[in-house]
Parts: sequence; C-alpha cells; structure tokens
Amino acid sequence: MKRPRSRKPSAPDPDGFLRAITLLPERIEDPNVYPYSIPAIRSLETLSFHPRVTFLVGENGSGKSTILEAIALLLGFNAEGGTKNFRFATQDSESELHRALRPVRSARREKHAFFLRAESAFNVATQIENLGLQAWYGGRSLHERSHGEAFLTLVEEKFRPDGLYLLDEPEAALSPGRQLRFLGHLHVLAKAGAQFIIATHSPILLAYPQALLYELSEGGISTVQYEDTEHYRLTRDFLLHRERFFRVLFEDEKDEG
Repeated sequence: MKRPRSRKPSAPDPDGFLRAITLLPERIEDPNVYPYSIPAIRSLETLSFHPRVTFLVGENGSGKSTILEAIALLLGFNAEGGTKNFRFATQDSESELHRALRPVRSARREKHAFFLRAESAFNVATQIENLGLQAWYGGRSLHERSHGEAFLTLVEEKFRPDGLYLLDEPEAALSPGRQLRFLGHLHVLAKAGAQFIIATHSPILLAYPQALLYELSEGGISTVQYEDTEHYRLTRDFLLHRERFFRVLFEDEKDEG
C-alpha cells in the first residue's frame, strides 16, 4: 500500500485582513473641531496598509494614536484594548473619528485579534484578572510581571499567524533588547500571515525591513523611508554627536556660570 504524499504547508495568503480605511466627509459634523483639526487627519482620504506590517510615526499630537484608536473602534475592539470580546471602560476619551471611517477589507477574515495600547495596558491586565482568564495569558496575573514581561507574555501567548494586531507605542513597555525580541516574534508571525498596524516612536521598531511607514506631520500623511524619518535621523545624530546636543541644550547653565 502506497504511503500518502506529505503536503507542504501552504504559503501565507498575500493579502492582509485590512487593506485600507477611507474617510467619508459626509459623516463629519464639524471639520473644524478635534480630531479633524489635526493636520494629518484633515488631509486623510484613503490610507492603505501593508498586508504584513505598517507603521505610523510622528511627533506627539500628530494624530497617529488617534487614527489607530479609530481603526480599532471601527473593527469592533474595545477603546482601551484587548480582544474584540473585551467590553469595559474606565474613562471615555475616544474621538468620533471612527464614525467617519469605512474599512476596506480583503476576503480573508482574521481568526485572532488584539488591540494593545501602552496607556491602558494596566486596565487590560486588570480585566483579564477580573474575568479569570489568566490561564490564557501565561498562567498567572500579568500584574505579577514587569510591564515589559507582561507585554511579551501577551505577544507570545495570544498572537497567532492568522491574526490582526493593532499596537499603540509598544516600546513604552520594552527595553531596547526586548524591542529586538519583539521584532523577532513579529517577523515570525508576519511571515506566517499575521498583519500588524503599529503607532510608534521607536527607531528600533521602525527599522523592520519591508514595512510600510507613514509619517504624520503638519503637512499631512505621507509615506517615508526609514532613514528619512525624524526619529531615525535625530537618534543617529545624537548617538554620533551627543556633545554637540549637550552644548546647545545646556548653554543656559554655561551662561549662568
């Protein structure tokens, strides 16, 4: 009797789960108020996403977290984070942007999904404990771990290749070494078909090869190469010429002396 031929594992689908978002102006009541007063959001029409990894980068207040939050709400996530099954709120602070957006989805549907934002990760960990779900998150309370350990536990225990993951400033929890460890996990998952949309300030995370980078600024939203981001250039220049920065930053002390 012939042995059945073993099948090679199928390659990941080239499509991501979320192809783009489109702003619908007719749904905006007043374009002059927040968040539409933010230049990057005012200029938003259609924002397309890489099927694997997309980064949103920009200064504080540029709108990257606001857009990511709106995407999360549009897709059915809780505003403070978690899986799509999480429904809790400690403070209502989300904008109305999601009500003016339309998702452009592929035929694929994610089997797993998670929205993680640095500012409310503590609240998500508390909700996991309140629901008695520790067994699904490493077997013990995330509050018993450091911020970075809790974050990596979420990634290692809950993120899967057939998932969609929205992350808001994950570097807030991670040392440089653990940012690299996170990139290793991201790479394995992305190669296997997961999709990530990440708002970040980290020049380490932004260096992930073949990612799509959007820079948000006073001029709107535009694609950018890694080496052209302000975050990369400023970090590089500081590391190479820190004394020059200190002379400018501390010149008031010299004047006082």
